[in-house]
Amino acid sequence: MTTSDIASENEAAIAAYGSKTVAVEPGGVEHIPVEARHGKPSQLFWTWTSPNLEFATIAVGILGVLAFGLSFWQSLLAIVIGTGLGAITQGLLSTWGPRSGLCQMVLSRRAFGFLGNILPAGLNAVVAGIGWFAVNSISAALALHALIPGLPSGVCLVIVVLAMMLIAFAGHNLIQAFERYAMPALAVIFVIGLFFIFSKAKLSAPAAGGVPGGFLIMVGASFGYAAGWNPYASDYTRYLPTKTSKRAVGLYAALGVFVSCVLLEAAGSAMVTAVAKPAVDPGIYTSVMPEWLGKLTLLAITLGAVCANALNVYSGSMSFMAMGVKLPTQLARAAVAVVMSLVGLAVAFGGLGNAGASYEAFLLVIAYWIGPWVGVVLADRLLFKEEDLTARTSDTKFQNWAGPISMLTAMVISILLFSNQEKFVGLVVKGLPGLGDITFFIGFLIAFGLYVVLVRAMRPSTTSVRVAAKAH
Repeated sequence: MTTSDIASENEAAIAAYGSKTVAVEPGGVEHIPVEARHGKPSQLFWTWTSPNLEFATIAVGILGVLAFGLSFWQSLLAIVIGTGLGAITQGLLSTWGPRSGLCQMVLSRRAFGFLGNILPAGLNAVVAGIGWFAVNSISAALALHALIPGLPSGVCLVIVVLAMMLIAFAGHNLIQAFERYAMPALAVIFVIGLFFIFSKAKLSAPAAGGVPGGFLIMVGASFGYAAGWNPYASDYTRYLPTKTSKRAVGLYAALGVFVSCVLLEAAGSAMVTAVAKPAVDPGIYTSVMPEWLGKLTLLAITLGAVCANALNVYSGSMSFMAMGVKLPTQLARAAVAVVMSLVGLAVAFGGLGNAGASYEAFLLVIAYWIGPWVGVVLADRLLFKEEDLTARTSDTKFQNWAGPISMLTAMVISILLFSNQEKFVGLVVKGLPGLGDITFFIGFLIAFGLYVVLVRAMRPSTTSVRVAAKAH
């Protein structure tokens, strides 16, 4: 069977898959045909709300006061700014799905070329399918262990990973349905919990000296958390009908990320002021609540982590396949999801005894690569906004080295100069220790500007793309 035969067979299978919920999504990163399109923009609100209703979101807010020395109000302002930026880019990228019918990391080939796209797709496969998977699996396992102390944490980890793997294996439609029905229950439990957290919080407590450096680090951490969803954006809009309103798609996607992240991160910051010995721990977060609500919240934290990791494994497997890996089977994506879940499980086992220790660094490192990647893809879309989004995405010979060069250069320069990590401090930050961490801002700006310059200098590639787009 030839590659074209396999592609045709997979497209037919995807068309038959349509809106079926209890079915395994076939294929991998192929274009979604018109016959399979379904859904409404409003579904994006719960798609991006449910996965953030978990303890990893709360932990971001905890870091603002506990680790970065901010007051509650300073932390909240940083959360709003960082999350707002990540939500805006989430909305913009989400609008690319309905028109193209393609996942985000396949669309990334337009700015990076077929081979150059291995850089962002590979990073996302590792960060999403393994890194985020491990972080959320650990928080879910700890919450389940706190809920059922007699159940060993290792067993709890296996239980939650199996649930995450099953949903991710089934694919797009089951994930959307799971997020939809999980959201109301999660929202009610967490909102009730917010009442008890804020009723006992000392919101006027002074800062512990984290301004302005701590403020900028917190902006970076909250941006990293929200923007962590950016490389997944069109993965969950590519099944929407072609003529779906771009404004509605962008608005619902952005609101889902913004509302859920701001509320729970604010609760995390408030919790630090409400307990005697704050820590990044689900049990301490629920300690200020009545016992019945604490147990419900632990259950919700477990369920929320499953919501998040269903997306992480699904999009991680999509990114892996977007690297150009050829797996000629209709179950290719599902098989990759299982393998990535097992690798993530192994990583999570290693972090069970040290949960939260590297969370700050992890959030910032996400921003370090996503900032430059977003800079490149947005610059490319701005320069070639009249071009068909699908042009060149399936052309294995198309190369656009302006993308990977811009992204790598931006990452190297911004990290060397502005990184503010425990194990590495940038040259500028060493001279100005109060600067905080603005690596992601600098990385975005360098990547955006450098791509604009390089893509014009490498004119043969861009010229051919323009001609192809007009001919199409």
